[in-house]
Amino acid sequence: MFSGHPRGFEKSILNRFSKTYKGCRAFVLPGSVSIAGLVPFWPMCQTTTHDTPMPRSKPGTGIHALQPLRQSSVSLKSLAEHLGLSQAAVSLVINRSPAAKSIPHRTQELIRKAARELNYRPNHLARSLRQQRSYTIGVVVPEISEGYAALVMSGIEDHLLQEGYFYFVVSHRHRDDLIQEYPHLLQQRAVEGLIAVDTAVSEGFEVPLVAVSGHREVPGVTNIVLNHSRAASLALEHLAKLGHTKMAFIKGQAFSSDTAIRWDSVRSAAEELGISIKDCLVVQLEGESSSPELGYQVTKKLLASKELFTALFAFNDISAIGAIKALREAGRRVPEDVSVVGFDDIQSAAFQNPALTTVRQPLREMGMIAAETLLQRITAPANAPYPKELVVEPELIVRQSTAPAAKLS
Repeated sequence: MFSGHPRGFEKSILNRFSKTYKGCRAFVLPGSVSIAGLVPFWPMCQTTTHDTPMPRSKPGTGIHALQPLRQSSVSLKSLAEHLGLSQAAVSLVINRSPAAKSIPHRTQELIRKAARELNYRPNHLARSLRQQRSYTIGVVVPEISEGYAALVMSGIEDHLLQEGYFYFVVSHRHRDDLIQEYPHLLQQRAVEGLIAVDTAVSEGFEVPLVAVSGHREVPGVTNIVLNHSRAASLALEHLAKLGHTKMAFIKGQAFSSDTAIRWDSVRSAAEELGISIKDCLVVQLEGESSSPELGYQVTKKLLASKELFTALFAFNDISAIGAIKALREAGRRVPEDVSVVGFDDIQSAAFQNPALTTVRQPLREMGMIAAETLLQRITAPANAPYPKELVVEPELIVRQSTAPAAKLS
């Protein structure tokens, strides 16, 4: 999929790995957004044409009637003369050049305001050709849905839009062939850098790459990681202080980048706190769905074991929400009978019933850090040193899904 589509058109993309190949067209959409740094690109599919000419719309009708009339734009020279500034200074501000930081903030605001009022339209194609740059970033995600990826993406896109970069987003649905192929396809479309979100990266690429939740040391890759040891300690210490000793655990799917390191951190934290982890009280999410259904199903397995527990620590908030439904269906009250702790602090966590206690992973901040780090690496001199790993800290958010341990009977 594409985010931040170029002004005046949007490309419909054919997945070359789909079982059925379908033709696709380029559509003209009203009200599209212009993204700074846009350059021509080759679509991943062919644009179909009609054998017979399309009927022309009558004046004042059709798609063009929906587009507001625009006044003619001024040149950079005219804008600079209007402001009484040099063309170089105006260009630095309009193009968001790092050198613009030397220009007073008030002057930058005046330049942007005048550009809007006079309808100045920078020629991004000319700039790209002149500077031999595309100002385009590729982002690889497992999927776009409520939860982890959506929050990380919000941080990525906010920073890229602020800095005037265009970006492609592709989702691989955990298919190994797409995970291998998509970065190469994006490079063929002249991206200057890549961001991989919860996607295992096993090789370096020709462009800088930043991996959110990346845990492998790969040449050319900067990993943005959570302090999982601290995260596990926060959750288990909270439950231990409430008197919980019989705890159940939901592990993440085998393909998730965080599953192994988070589970190792949970086991280490439990050992330090003297908490025993029983194998019969550990279940693992299965399947690629991002629905609470996965947490619901594995919690039913926990309940079927007849092993009693007073607390459950889930791999993420989505699975915790499903777990609460299964517990209620089994007659277990949350938190009176079983306390539940999630992970991530997605937007809906605070609005569950009960509101979910969770380990907050600063996902939006991680996305912004990833985008900022990537742009710094892109503009840095060749062979400049780069950070191999950046660590962010978690926070425990206590809400109504945890309470003192109930007595087991």
